[in-house]
Amino acid sequence: MDLDKGVGAEDSSAGGNLDVIEEGPVQEPYVGMEFESEDAARKFYIEYARRIGFVVRIMQRRRSEVNGKTLARRLGCNKQGFSPCHKGTCGPDKKPRPSAREGCKATILVKMEKSGKWVVTRFVKDHNHPLVVTAQGLSTAGDKDKKIEELTLELQRQEQLCAAYREKLFTFMNNVEMHT
Repeated sequence: MDLDKGVGAEDSSAGGNLDVIEEGPVQEPYVGMEFESEDAARKFYIEYARRIGFVVRIMQRRRSEVNGKTLARRLGCNKQGFSPCHKGTCGPDKKPRPSAREGCKATILVKMEKSGKWVVTRFVKDHNHPLVVTAQGLSTAGDKDKKIEELTLELQRQEQLCAAYREKLFTFMNNVEMHT
């Protein structure tokens, strides 16, 4: 698996080593940017994506054949590529759903250097779709999950309330029947 294949590079003029994510101006990744760990690089790109207005998808990982350690990781926009067409491959045809993928090329490739630091070796920032930033700068996927959770709790509360009212109504109707 070649992580460099088909990925262009863009270099930003910013410089420095960054492992801590801070609010303020959005720092764009650049070729040569260093991180202490793969996790720090991943967190940085996810935070960058959140603030710019897209969601990250983990694309590829290259491991050492000797010890299985991760040597390189490619992350990209969740709209990267195109969904494969599975129509008629097995079972009945399913109802077609719109694809979330739009062939976006935005991606970042980080590799572990001999020093143990993780370095950005490729960065493409161009998206071929509109970016969606909410007022709070939160990713839309996270917002949806939070909203679903809130609505589920509210639905459960309303169902309990309905059950209590139903029980009171049955009790009232039984009392009316007993007194008539």
